[in-house]
Amino acid sequence: MYFPLFVDISEKRILVAGAGKIAARRVETLSMFASRITVVAPYVCREIERLEQTGKICCMRRVFQDVDLEGKEIVLAATDREDVNLHIWKECKKRKILVNICDRKELCDFYFPSIVQKEEVVIGLNSSGRSPGKVKEIRKKIENL
Repeated sequence: MYFPLFVDISEKRILVAGAGKIAARRVETLSMFASRITVVAPYVCREIERLEQTGKICCMRRVFQDVDLEGKEIVLAATDREDVNLHIWKECKKRKILVNICDRKELCDFYFPSIVQKEEVVIGLNSSGRSPGKVKEIRKKIENL
């Protein structure tokens, strides 16, 4: 069972390996709270390219290398290759880096909640994947308050 925890990530060094749709959603969310996000991927989608152009993130257009983990505190493995994601997970575990793997929920150190932000209030909702429909329903109710 995961404990809901709000953490100041404004200065955390975050690495996102991969730059597809899943990575883009995660980077978009993270960029609302963090300023030191690096994306590494041979190609990046339009959403990530847009964030790079605003200066919110830094992109390295190449394949992931173990050296990319140096100095990182949070890592998201969101490549389109399960073997690469698993390798990143193993390396993060060795280095005691918090890691989230897009396609292996059971290996994640943390999940991304559904976030509702109204002025200075931030609410995170999560069902650990068991009831995404219920989370969406509750989120809409909160947004309409």
